[in-house]
Amino acid sequence: MLSNLTPFITQWAITALALWVASYIFSGMKFDSTGALVVSALLLGFANASVRPLLVVLTLPLTLVTFGLFLLVINALVILLVSAVVRGFHLDGFWTALLASLFVSILSVLIGSLVTGDDPAMTIRMPQGSGNWL
Repeated sequence: MLSNLTPFITQWAITALALWVASYIFSGMKFDSTGALVVSALLLGFANASVRPLLVVLTLPLTLVTFGLFLLVINALVILLVSAVVRGFHLDGFWTALLASLFVSILSVLIGSLVTGDDPAMTIRMPQGSGNWL
């Protein structure tokens, strides 16, 4: 059970670190406390896993017309949503959210590749069952 939780906690920590660094780089992004940072990182992970795919599907024609650049807007909207929900997480506006989401995404990938590398223990695995997915 705990071995399945390790990749989740690692990604949560990486996201929190990336948000913390972004708050020092972008003056329009700030956290009132460490608790707000930790909750924001957790909620951002959940929003990226649940809300973002729905937004991507709903805006697919616009994303195709803009050759995928609208995905940057979706990332900014998800970060704005998290800042609206979490007390203690403040963003000045859309452009700060857009630049911060781009920075957080890139930094998370870089840190994640350094931390996890090619370690198979850090890969999230689906349970093996006897049934089919269909």
